[in-house]
Amino acid sequence: MQRRWIGILVLLGFLGAGSSSSSSSPSTYGQALTGAEDVRIAELTKSPEEYVGKTVRVTGLVEDVCPMKGCWIDILESDSGETIRFKVADGVIVFPVEVKGLEVVAEGVLQKKEMSERRAKSWLRHLAEEKGESFDESSVTGPVIFYQIEGMGAEVSR
Repeated sequence: MQRRWIGILVLLGFLGAGSSSSSSSPSTYGQALTGAEDVRIAELTKSPEEYVGKTVRVTGLVEDVCPMKGCWIDILESDSGETIRFKVADGVIVFPVEVKGLEVVAEGVLQKKEMSERRAKSWLRHLAEEKGESFDESSVTGPVIFYQIEGMGAEVSR
């Protein structure tokens, strides 16, 4: 009888250990989430002008992280395959490279960025250098317009 109770207690111990790791709270970066409007990344990329200047909340996987300062993450929406950059001010929020591949819920204001050809070449060269990649300036043939979320806060689940 005593042996049976020990077996049950051991089993409960394993079950308890498993449940505590799955209920760990997410890591917060920046401000606490506010409950902004949930918007699919596919919707942002399809109709960005509808959301420019608005605070939005997106959910996805961290596809990439700024390797130099942790000042941006690219968020991938699995269903659509669409991504969006979540940019924060250097040093204000720092995303460690270890968050790559983890689930993220992020809030910020969608911004439209416009760059001259010269500025775009410089910026794209910088991005390539950050990642140790080559950059062909001839690939930029005019001004560049892109959209990104100016980040306020994010929660990453491990």
